[in-house]
Amino acid sequence: MHNLLVTGGAGFIGSNFVHYMLEKYSDYRIIVFDKLTYAGRLENLARAEAFGPRYAFVQGDICDMAAVRQVVQQYAIDTIINFAAETHVDRSIMTPDAVIATNVNGTWVLLEVAREQQLERFHQISTDEVYGAIPVPQRSKEGDPLEPRSPYSASKAGAEHLVYAYFVTYGLPVTTTRGSNNIGPFHYPEKAVPLFTTNALDNLPVPIYGDGLQVRDYQYVFDHCEGIDLVLHKGELGEFYNVGTEVETANIAMAHKILDLLGKPHSLITYVTDRAGHDRRYALDCSKLRALGWQSRHTFDQALELTVRWYVDNEAWWRPIKSGEYLEYYRKQYDERQG
Repeated sequence: MHNLLVTGGAGFIGSNFVHYMLEKYSDYRIIVFDKLTYAGRLENLARAEAFGPRYAFVQGDICDMAAVRQVVQQYAIDTIINFAAETHVDRSIMTPDAVIATNVNGTWVLLEVAREQQLERFHQISTDEVYGAIPVPQRSKEGDPLEPRSPYSASKAGAEHLVYAYFVTYGLPVTTTRGSNNIGPFHYPEKAVPLFTTNALDNLPVPIYGDGLQVRDYQYVFDHCEGIDLVLHKGELGEFYNVGTEVETANIAMAHKILDLLGKPHSLITYVTDRAGHDRRYALDCSKLRALGWQSRHTFDQALELTVRWYVDNEAWWRPIKSGEYLEYYRKQYDERQG
């Protein structure tokens, strides 16, 4: 494992993973393959340029088999880590065709090329949302049934099934991680934490779905990267691994903490009509990954403060995003909900 193709590497988690791997492994070469959709930004990878020939960027679509094959052959890729995905639940509800095309068909293309080129490893980045809503006090374990409830989570579950099928049918060496909600640098501001933070900085309403008591496990993105790294090097082939903190936080509590960190009034919170089919609770059991030697380095409060401070210090990154396409999406998503 020396020449890694990181698909979706210009996105949020992917770009942080690229930085993490380049800094940790001096003998690894990282090739990023990204379509550069609205959430994929070359600015996220600016630091990687300092690594010279150990890093390269190729713009391309994972649904384009010829393009994927070309980059794998050109750079002698031996490992694919697939972050590429349409990831936003709300957008998947608006336009489900996009998540199916990228998350299912795109994953199949990558698997086909990995099989054809006899790669050493294919790693799939998945999500805790494939388990569906989890009742208290249950925690999702890797062998539990998958019960996705949105087009996004259904597409990620479908991709997982394809990955496992290629392991069983073709003997392709695969692993999969299911991560909880990530927070940290370069998170596109349509997602809750950067949305609440950047809105609060501008004294705009902080929109909370429903009663705000939906429960999530928020982990710092670099902790997630460490978990993926460990599975890549020590995970059992064909297996799935949950990655999260096992700490539950209600959305309204998270919003209050953000406002307190920024010295903003809680009166900025505006309750809006809930998302269709909104999962009430996600909760992971991460004992399988801990058995490999991993644990989250950051508490939720530490992760949230690091994230909020990053947005305070990097207005030049997020300010241009919150115009154009983003603004049109925001109006469609929230104006009617706010009446």
